[in-house]
Amino acid sequence: MKLNMTGVILAGGKNSRMGVNKAFLQVEAERLIDKNVRLLKTIFDHVMIVVAEPREYLHLDAAITTDIFAGKGALGGLYTGLFFSPTQHAFVAACDMPFLNGRFIEYMAQNTDGFDIVVPHPPDGLQPLCAVYSRNCLPAIRNLIDTNSLRIKGFYPGHKILELSPGALKSFNPDENMFANLNTPADLQKYQQSQFLQLAQ
Repeated sequence: MKLNMTGVILAGGKNSRMGVNKAFLQVEAERLIDKNVRLLKTIFDHVMIVVAEPREYLHLDAAITTDIFAGKGALGGLYTGLFFSPTQHAFVAACDMPFLNGRFIEYMAQNTDGFDIVVPHPPDGLQPLCAVYSRNCLPAIRNLIDTNSLRIKGFYPGHKILELSPGALKSFNPDENMFANLNTPADLQKYQQSQFLQLAQ
C-alpha cells in the first residue's frame, strides 16, 4: 500500500556546473528524472516535480509545478513543493540523486509522527535534500525567502526535528553513496565508471 504523503523532486536548478539539465542525464538506460519519478510513485500517493520550465516535463506521470519565487534556489523549490503538497508531510529530494533508496525513503516517511523535519545525518553532515518536511515549516521558509537568506537549513531552528544517525542509516546505505549528487561532468563520469564496474563483476 502506498503512503499518503507527497514525493517532491526539485528540478528547477540552473545546472551551471553540469552544463546540461541534470534531470535528463542518462543513468542505467533511462533518464534520471524518469528513474526517480518511477521510484517515488511506488511509495507515495502523490508525486510532484518542481521546475523552472514546465514544458520539458509535461510528458511525465507526475504533477508539475513551477517555482513560486524564481531564483531562490533549493529553498524556493522546497517552499513551492510544500505549498502545493496535498498532504501534511512531503518527502523532498534533489533531481540529481542516482542512488535514492526506496526502503530508506519509506523508513523516513513512516517516522514523521510528532516531527516537522526528518533528516538523515551521515558523518559528512545533514542531508536536507533527501528529507521529509511538514507544511508547518512554510512560514519559517517564507521568512528566509523574503530576506533572501537562502541557506536551506536556516529554517530548522524552532522546529521538531528527527535526525537519523549514521547508525540508523547503515543498513540502508552499505556503500555510503545514497546521498551522492551528479553536480558536474566529473561526478557523472565517476558514476558511470562505478556502474560499469558493477556490471563487470
